[in-house]
Amino acid sequence: MEKRIAVIEGDGIGPEVTKQAVNVLNAVAAHFGHSFQYTYALMGAAAIDQTGNPLPDETIGACLESDAILFGAIGDPKYDNDPNAKVRPEQGLLKLRKTLQLYANIRPVSTYASLFHLSPLKSRQLEDVDFIIFRELTGGIYFGKKESSADGNQSLDECVYSREEIERIAHLAFHFAQKPGRRRKLTLVDKANVLETSRLWRKVVKELAAQYPDVTVDYMYVDNAAMQLIQNPKQFDVVLTENMFGDILSDEASVISGSLGLLPSASLAANGLALFEPIHGSYPQAAGKDIANPVGAILSAAMLLEYLQMSEEAALVREAVNWTLLNSFVTKDIDPVNFYFTSTIGELICDYVSGKISGSVKRENIELRKSTII
Repeated sequence: MEKRIAVIEGDGIGPEVTKQAVNVLNAVAAHFGHSFQYTYALMGAAAIDQTGNPLPDETIGACLESDAILFGAIGDPKYDNDPNAKVRPEQGLLKLRKTLQLYANIRPVSTYASLFHLSPLKSRQLEDVDFIIFRELTGGIYFGKKESSADGNQSLDECVYSREEIERIAHLAFHFAQKPGRRRKLTLVDKANVLETSRLWRKVVKELAAQYPDVTVDYMYVDNAAMQLIQNPKQFDVVLTENMFGDILSDEASVISGSLGLLPSASLAANGLALFEPIHGSYPQAAGKDIANPVGAILSAAMLLEYLQMSEEAALVREAVNWTLLNSFVTKDIDPVNFYFTSTIGELICDYVSGKISGSVKRENIELRKSTII
C-alpha cells in the first residue's frame, strides 16, 4: 500500500519526537510491505523564522495533497513572553484547523499499570480507565469575534455555535461509542445552566440520541466533569464537548496516565483528511537534548495507521510501546534517574516492530544508545 504523509515537525521538541514517529512508520512499512512518501512542511515559530508566516501556503498545499498529516508541536518562548507580538506560532495551527476544517479532535486516555505510581491519583482509581474525548475544534470562543475597547479596559470574546457544527461531531462520537470494545456510553459536557450555546448543544444531542438507542447518554456540567475526571475517571467512555471545555478537560485528563508525553490525538476533517499529533506542547527547555518522550508522537502515528485502515500495523505499534513501558525503558519525564534517550526509545520500538526483539535486552548496550538483543 502506498500513502502520502505530510510531516510538520513544528517547534521545540517537535522535530525530535516526530523523527522517531517517522522511524516507526518506516519500520512498519518495511515489515508489512507498504510505501510511505513524506512531504516536510513548515508551521509555527520555525515557519515565522524562515518565511515570516506561521502557516505558509506551501504547507496548506502539502496537507491537501496528502493522505494524512503527522504533526509535532508548536510554540516558542520568544513569542510566549511577548503579548504584543503581531504574528504568533499558534496562529498557524488555528488557521490550519480552520482551513482544512479539522472539526473533531479525538484524544484517547488510558492508563498503564507499570506507571500507576506516577499518576496523582490512587491506583484503585486508575484501573480500567479507558475513555476518549471528542472536542469540537473549529467553533466556539476560540474562533468567535474578538474586540478590545480603545482605552484597553474592556474586551470581548464571542462564543458562537450552529446546529450543523454540533451535529457533525456528535454523530462521530455516537458512532465511536457503538464500536466493539466501547461501553456504548456517551457523556455530553456543557454548561447548559448558564450558557445559551450549551443549551443548544444539549438540545441537539438529545434529538440525535434517538438515532442511537443502543448508546446511553448522560449530561454533565463542565465544573462537575472536571471533578469527576479526578474522583472517578473510569466512569467515562466517550466524552463529547465544545472547543474550550474540551481543551481544558483533555489537558486535565492527560495527567491521569502519569505523563503528558504519553498521549496521542487525532483531528478529523469533513473531507476525510486527518492530522495526528501528541498532546504535549513544544517543551523548549528540552529541545535538542534527546530527552523528550516520543511515545505520544509514536502513538499518534499508530492512530494515523488505523485511520489508513492498517489496524494490524497500529496494534503492533501499540504493543511495542506497551513492551517498552512494561520493561521500564522510559524517558526522563517518567524516571528522572534511570531514563533512556528519546532516540533510544524510538530505536527499541522500531526493533520490536521489525521483529528483532524476541528475548531479553542487553541493557548496558541500550545505555550506550544501542538496542542490541541477546
